[in-house]
Amino acid sequence: MHRLVAAIILLAGWASASAQGQWPVREVKIVIGFSAGGTTDIITRSLAPELTKLWGQAIVIENRTGAGGNIGADLVAKARPDGYTLFMGSVGPLAVNASLYKAMPYDNLKDLQPISLVADVPNMLVFNPRTLPAANFREFMGLLKASPGKYFYGSTGSGTSSHLSGELLQLQSGVAITHVPYKGAVALNDVLAGESVHFMFATIPSAIQHVRAGKLRAIAVTSLKRSASVPDVPTIAESGIPGFDASSWFGLVGPAGMPRDIANKIAADIARVLKQPEMHERFVAQGSDPVGSTPEEFAQYIRSETAKWARLVKASGAKAE
Repeated sequence: MHRLVAAIILLAGWASASAQGQWPVREVKIVIGFSAGGTTDIITRSLAPELTKLWGQAIVIENRTGAGGNIGADLVAKARPDGYTLFMGSVGPLAVNASLYKAMPYDNLKDLQPISLVADVPNMLVFNPRTLPAANFREFMGLLKASPGKYFYGSTGSGTSSHLSGELLQLQSGVAITHVPYKGAVALNDVLAGESVHFMFATIPSAIQHVRAGKLRAIAVTSLKRSASVPDVPTIAESGIPGFDASSWFGLVGPAGMPRDIANKIAADIARVLKQPEMHERFVAQGSDPVGSTPEEFAQYIRSETAKWARLVKASGAKAE
């Protein structure tokens, strides 16, 4: 009985704090489902200092990797819905994995509260120029078609957009390539070294510095439109595969059941930060297109993306490995 009374009092305290606009009164944890140095990590760590200024509380970033981001997402889905444990997710754990994995530990449409779509991020087809003698997408495709199955591409994990970009390339062009899943951004290290894998559909933030340094060659982006970050790099759609679109995106969610006014406050604060000229420029320089949305807009987007990627997973026969 004492425990029940204590729980009721605690819940009442949460509701009161939320209603009075007192959130946050302590540090906020943002969980990331992928390793440090990847795009999810870069975006979160760019955003966190500005949110800390607005909230007056520390933000703790925790990398919980594994299962294509599912481990981190599940941790948050099962967390106390008080707004103090959030998840910076990507297209994988928030949309793709629902159809890619036979058994999911959480329901992406029911167990998580969408807060804000933070950024759209095209993938960029990159390779070490010493490994592949291709100057452009046409020459690259010529190599793949001449040697079916010979070339390996790395990804940040099964079900990520870097994986499914390769599946879509095979589906729409008829080439045969071999997927090698990694645990997060470490895949790019082998591409840089010219070992184990020949190329990668890397998110622009994770690869752009290496492209600028000449260590990687970028020959195409996976979005329908060119990226403002690399305007000279053509899209795959304009390079010979019309309609090709396999971009990634990143957004913040919390556990289902978290107070709506807290979700609205976080979304509004994210939009406020992303509108800052210096933050907008930073995101674009890193290869991201800052967005900012309401919880309702993000919920609808997640539903549409879940359906879109389910069609690709089914058509390609892709499976989590």
